[in-house]
Amino acid sequence: MTKLTPFHLAIPVHNLSECRKFYSNVLNLEEGRSSDHWVDYNFFGHQLVIHYKEKTAEGSHTNSVDGKNVPVPHFGVVLEWNVFQNFARLLKSQGIVFIIEPYIRFEGEVGEQATMFFEDPSGNALEFKAFKDMSQLFAK
Repeated sequence: MTKLTPFHLAIPVHNLSECRKFYSNVLNLEEGRSSDHWVDYNFFGHQLVIHYKEKTAEGSHTNSVDGKNVPVPHFGVVLEWNVFQNFARLLKSQGIVFIIEPYIRFEGEVGEQATMFFEDPSGNALEFKAFKDMSQLFAK
């Protein structure tokens, strides 16, 4: 694998003020540049931008993975094992309502990982995961 560089992801939010509080105060992300319609965040070394977009009526979709209903689409990052554990504790202390509570997926199998899912105030689904053995990230 080549050296990873930061990704850039821009997502729509229908309430910029509410989502700004969520990403800044609940997830504890560092805010960067901003305007009246968007805010940049340091998303674990990556650039996440929340952009205001008027709310629309969109249906949700899930796929079954490891017996759980995983929301599609979703985004997130792979964290170091201890960072994931600390972040999960922070989210629980912040009262996050999880779509899928933190747990170990594919336990004892190739690709064993810790994972959790929740939504931001605009309904964007986020997944955070961690591997004890990072070489398992793309293992078949």
